[in-house]
Amino acid sequence: MMNLVRAYADKHHMLEQSDIIITGISGGADSVCLLCVLLELQKEIGFELRAVHVHHGLRGEAADQDAAYVKELTKRFGVLCTIYHYHVESEAKKRKQSTEEAGREIRREAFFREMRLHGGTKIALAHHKDDNAETFLMNLFRGCRLRGLGGMRPVNGVVIRPLLGIGRKEIEAYLKERGISYCIDTTNFENIYMRNRIRNCVVPYLKEYVNPALAEHINGTMQQLRQIGDYMEEQTQRAFQDYVNEKKDKNSDSGREILIRTEAKAELPEVIFEMLCHKAIAEAAGSEKDIRQKHVELLGGMWERQQGSELSLPYRLAGVRKKEGIWIGRKETRREHVAASEEYLITPGVQIKTENLTLTARILEKSDFDFTNVSDNIYTKWFDCDIMKDTVIVRRRRPGDYIVINESGKRQKLKSYFINEKIPREERDRIWLLARGSHVLWIVGYRRGCAAHISEGTEKILEIKIYGGEKDVRNNQGTYFRGQT
Repeated sequence: MMNLVRAYADKHHMLEQSDIIITGISGGADSVCLLCVLLELQKEIGFELRAVHVHHGLRGEAADQDAAYVKELTKRFGVLCTIYHYHVESEAKKRKQSTEEAGREIRREAFFREMRLHGGTKIALAHHKDDNAETFLMNLFRGCRLRGLGGMRPVNGVVIRPLLGIGRKEIEAYLKERGISYCIDTTNFENIYMRNRIRNCVVPYLKEYVNPALAEHINGTMQQLRQIGDYMEEQTQRAFQDYVNEKKDKNSDSGREILIRTEAKAELPEVIFEMLCHKAIAEAAGSEKDIRQKHVELLGGMWERQQGSELSLPYRLAGVRKKEGIWIGRKETRREHVAASEEYLITPGVQIKTENLTLTARILEKSDFDFTNVSDNIYTKWFDCDIMKDTVIVRRRRPGDYIVINESGKRQKLKSYFINEKIPREERDRIWLLARGSHVLWIVGYRRGCAAHISEGTEKILEIKIYGGEKDVRNNQGTYFRGQT
């Protein structure tokens, strides 16, 4: 077995004389075997070796015995070992994760902390061939992207897996031959977690009734999938450079604003285009977690929708169809963009005409206006021209907006109005507002506020028409406005 591990480590350039290796050791057969293997290779290569054990605060006395065993074993071999104590169940609640997921993250954090403290260069983990076959099946059953089907890599950044070229039987035979004992975690036989169910039920069935060399064949296939995946990732990165504009999102520590340009859809092969969409969402989010194929498909479908269409994505992201392509960014950033880019000053006699808005404003003299025949038109409104003493603009909503809802001057937050009227959240950012500062005078297509009303005493009247004042004009999303005066 040592010859296989030695050849595997050499092939993937895992170990060098200058390395300081941090190895995780649980006390189970796999990690004990890894420790022994590294000690043998240390004699040949000369790297430094340290061990880490993580006590999860689970399994009571059994976990204490595991920690004691690791302490005794590493002392016997002369390896410095740090034991970290956590209460994983409490941590899982804090992190809003499953116990399994929290435990995995805590172990990773402990390894990297030890690496930083002692100038470590690599972290050695004890995954083997059977573990990788289980990972393949688990990812396949869950539904994953190409990268997931490649399983665990022999080398992934600073993480190395020297035992990935051998199986569980070789590990147990190696320990038995040397008379080295190890701990047995009885929870591994409980089918609570998906991996345990695959390990204890699915794999034995497939080995007995399909192919005894299951793990060997799956690992061979995964190696090819990793090679294909690496090539596809290179092509996707090139496409990202050629077809994507990006910049830092000031509303996020890790996220970015992304624009996938229109030509990407027409010029890229479909598989690369889909991978580009996935990468674009991940870059905007600052994370790949929880980004599924359905999100990629929905984003890809945005090219068939009209400009201004929006799509909700994970991490409070929005995808927006623009003339130049698809913009992806935080919803808060989207609102700021809308506020900044779609804000127009009302100037009587000057028409505003854009892709999403047609507006005309004019001033009427009192003598030219029939106060007895003010029509109930939700796209034409009249205001006392005195409001023109202040800057009046047409724009989208902003934080702090309010509307006056009765003659006594009672205010209502615009957000509350939208909620009370059951206006869909995705529609609220698309509604035009006539505003003076934070005071909304008119929610276009819905209602007029109770300020700046005209009366017999009004000398000059400001008339504003949107979409030509026609009631049946649709907004840029193809849905009808409903409203009240």
